[in-house]
Amino acid sequence: MQSGKLIQTLLEQTRQIINQAEKLKNYDLNALTWRENETSWSILECLEHLNLYGDFYLSQIESEIKQSTTKTDVEFKSGILGSYFAKSMLPKEKPNKMKTFKDKNPLNTKLDQSVIDRFINQQIKLLDLLNQSGKVSLNKVKIKISISNFIKLKLGDTFQFLINHMIRHFNQIDKIQIAMKNARQ
Repeated sequence: MQSGKLIQTLLEQTRQIINQAEKLKNYDLNALTWRENETSWSILECLEHLNLYGDFYLSQIESEIKQSTTKTDVEFKSGILGSYFAKSMLPKEKPNKMKTFKDKNPLNTKLDQSVIDRFINQQIKLLDLLNQSGKVSLNKVKIKISISNFIKLKLGDTFQFLINHMIRHFNQIDKIQIAMKNARQ
């Protein structure tokens, strides 16, 4: 895929995610913290989970882009592992359950609406990093993954993983909203 086209697609997906997050600002705290059962996440817990991943990846991406002396590639070729991780995050008809690592699990954390602002600020930072990435190699710049310091993904794959992960959890937020609506009827 052309590097420029990939960046444009990722920018558009991130803008859509920001728009969805902005709409959540209209919800009261009871709606944002409602959960279907004691082991399911609330809307704010979904966002906080994404914030924890943003904390890990965004500063690392920023640092690697700043340090890079690479030049932009015409084509981005996804790596085998990167492609697998990115695709595994996409929502499916029957989603594959994934165990959340303890340090990224916000279940039963006291949260408020500031989680939404923090999330949106991270997405604005992501837009900036996506724009900056147009000046470096999406193939040669490598980013460590959160589960191992020994595995690094191409920058292009890391962006796709991060954004697919957000799409997955916004799909989960949609399901929470439907369950909440049905429970209140």
